[in-house]
Amino acid sequence: MRKSNILFLIGPLLCGLIGLCAASKGNVQPNFLSCVNICTQTECPTPELPLYLRLTLWDCPENCRYTCMQQITDRALADNTSVYQYYGKWPFYRLFGIQEPASVLFSIGNGYVHYYYYRILRRDIPNAYYLKPFMLMFSLVGINAWIWSTVFHARDFPLTEKLDYFSAGLFILYSFYYALIRLFHIHNKVIVRLLSVLFTLAFLAHISYLSFYTFDYGYNMMASVIVGSMLLLLWVGWAILQYIKPENKHRRSYAYLVIVSVAGTSAAMALELFDFPPFWRVFDAHSLWHFSTIPLMILWYRFVLLDTPNEMRIGKY
Repeated sequence: MRKSNILFLIGPLLCGLIGLCAASKGNVQPNFLSCVNICTQTECPTPELPLYLRLTLWDCPENCRYTCMQQITDRALADNTSVYQYYGKWPFYRLFGIQEPASVLFSIGNGYVHYYYYRILRRDIPNAYYLKPFMLMFSLVGINAWIWSTVFHARDFPLTEKLDYFSAGLFILYSFYYALIRLFHIHNKVIVRLLSVLFTLAFLAHISYLSFYTFDYGYNMMASVIVGSMLLLLWVGWAILQYIKPENKHRRSYAYLVIVSVAGTSAAMALELFDFPPFWRVFDAHSLWHFSTIPLMILWYRFVLLDTPNEMRIGKY
């Protein structure tokens, strides 16, 4: 199995295990609990938070936790001792109330890539091409995913967390749906409708289980790994065939773009394996992973724009 495949299969699982083992040590430390207790008793009876914190929905106890977290981290860095996570997150510097500024910035960047190419696809892809509506929906689902990633990294609440997870899951599932239609040239409207119903029901069942039964991080992770792995195998397998199948007279010389994009995104998840305290309390492994997906998604859209005229030329539309 290719190294990138292995990373895609085990990367998220190991990230989850690492997170479970290493996360949130800071918020159970006696010095942190004592600091927060003193702060809430002295500051919160008559709180006076700045307007930008109130606008980003901070309250006094949360602000006390943030202040104590930063003070303890300052001492840890000065004493060259361990920097801990608090409530599952590293002690990032906030910016105007935004909890993870780098991840917010890179999420916006990813969303803009989808928006930019949505406009190009809508303008340049002929309406007669059967994949055009699926391409446009791919971009819209991507925009939605990165909007909620932006919101979640700006302010981490149970609702924003769920919307981020659900939107990311929808993007992975829709990407698999799109891959099936493109790679197997499914034109039959009945089959397309059946696939649409099947995928819609699968997604609704998935989010219903997480919403109304239990928000099982392990299950959600495994579902994403399974679908993502099948997606990876489909695209990489198809791309390799373009170069090794001798009788392929319609060989797509641009297929390497999809290998770099899809396998590169999977390999980039290795960043999550090496979780580390954020550089300058801004850039952690997760934010760098978000950064890496920006150029990889640009390569994906370059593939789409090269693939479309070729498919139309050889009559696969």
